Amino acid sequence: MSTESAAPGTGDGVPVAGPVRNGGDLVVETLEALGASKVFGIPGQHALGLFDALSRSRLEFISSRVENNSAFAADGFSRATGQVGVLFLSTGPGALTSLAGLQEAYATGVPMIVVASQIPIDGLGARRRGMLHQLDDQKASAANVTKSQRLIQHASGIPSAIQDAWTEAISSPAGPVWIEIPQNVLLNPVMVPAVEDALAEPFDNPPRSELVKEAVRWLSDARRPAVIAGGGVRRSGAEAALLSIAQKLHAPVICTPGGNGAFPWNHPLSLQSWMEDRHMTEVLEDADVLVVIGSSLGEVTSNYFTMAPRGRIIQIDAEPRVLESNRPALGIRADARQALEALDAALPAAEQRPDWHGQTSEELVAGALARVQARLDTQGLDMERRFMADIRAAVPDDMQTYWDMTISAYWAWSCWDARSGRFHSAQGAGGLGYGYPGAIGGAVGLGERVLAVSGDGSAMYSISELATARQHSLPVTWLIVDDGGYGILREYMEDAFGKATATELARPDFVKLAESFGVPARRCAPESIRTALEEAFAGEGPNVVVVEARIGLFAPTHLV
Repeated sequence: MSTESAAPGTGDGVPVAGPVRNGGDLVVETLEALGASKVFGIPGQHALGLFDALSRSRLEFISSRVENNSAFAADGFSRATGQVGVLFLSTGPGALTSLAGLQEAYATGVPMIVVASQIPIDGLGARRRGMLHQLDDQKASAANVTKSQRLIQHASGIPSAIQDAWTEAISSPAGPVWIEIPQNVLLNPVMVPAVEDALAEPFDNPPRSELVKEAVRWLSDARRPAVIAGGGVRRSGAEAALLSIAQKLHAPVICTPGGNGAFPWNHPLSLQSWMEDRHMTEVLEDADVLVVIGSSLGEVTSNYFTMAPRGRIIQIDAEPRVLESNRPALGIRADARQALEALDAALPAAEQRPDWHGQTSEELVAGALARVQARLDTQGLDMERRFMADIRAAVPDDMQTYWDMTISAYWAWSCWDARSGRFHSAQGAGGLGYGYPGAIGGAVGLGERVLAVSGDGSAMYSISELATARQHSLPVTWLIVDDGGYGILREYMEDAFGKATATELARPDFVKLAESFGVPARRCAPESIRTALEEAFAGEGPNVVVVEARIGLFAPTHLV
């Protein structure tokens, strides 16, 4: 058997030296040409050709310990940098383990290229040949969590397929795109020349002119306009256009958890992010024209579907399935930035200030925020409010933060001022385990310290990634709030049933566990969190801060 024509593991079962260039090289060459610099994932048997090619490339590989966390890391990298996250997966169990992480990226509109290996071509077609990792249709498993799925069966098709996938991933609505390549296609030698250049530009997604004109007419006639800014505003970079429109209209603006940071927190027109408070729901219901940008008016945004706007709604979203999915509206399918810039260009400054039943917009905003704080004052949450304020005081203005699905994050959705940093959470799909691996991806992309916040339950989903952070010496500070169980589920069950079932957890000593990975760690009381974090931020490489405290959540208003 000639080593020039043989591929490792595809002949008589005895691995031999591989060719100089193979299908895997075409993958990494194309990714490099498109601008990729980092790759996340875990090696696997069918993907060996892919990983061997990495050794001949300039791409930096970050090896996680669980594929789902690799997906979260690629997601966190993309959110932090605005670049496309790249994920390499092996066949079958490896590919399937990534799906929950991909669901978050898909739900939140994070651009990613997912390259998964496949069994050799002669095993495809749902024949049960007993090949290792064989699935009837692997790409079908990804259909619910990616924009599209491609199977590449010939090496010559690799560059064009990846270029097309990249274009799709970055076109609004952005999201992950799945590519799978059989083992033998990755391993076999190729005649295709080295990839020298590749170009992928997002498809244009402007608003229709007649819809812009109609929206301008509605807004020009509005007496009580208001705006809900969702994640689409941030993802498209539409903050400046939003600010201009809000100031022209003198319209109050509230940000969803995904839109946190889309509008200046302390602006006189900012309702901040108190989406789950009835006082805010009432303001939005009273608007005669409500502009909803980059949001479906879904469960959290609508205060758990209790919000019933009495005025007209203008809804802007790049995803057509979102438009009018919950409320009748003037639906404008467009990229948020392109739509808001078109509106801003066509919209004159308001001839008269809004009248909120005798109040200016600024007075309305100040009163609504004061009522929210007054409601919190009655709930015995002084420790929780001080705890969140102390975290905010410790975190530098420009530091990016990653929040897991934990009570602290539920607070942060409403009260966190992102300032010049960015706020990231797993609110899109709501799965556990996002915070720490997402922060790892952010640290890789930024080359600077980031903060991850988890509960003890969600921390256990990604505890193995302490090894990743240590291996790559990543500047990630991990705050673990240990309350001995699934705290938010405990609260929900106690409120609903008077008792909690299956929410209490045996857990490790997180300080000792982190130290066993070679990661410095400390334990502190809630009242010492600011000092502990400030000292951790001054450290080198990864570190962990553990707070043992039972954090309560503000009372829900959608049940009142």
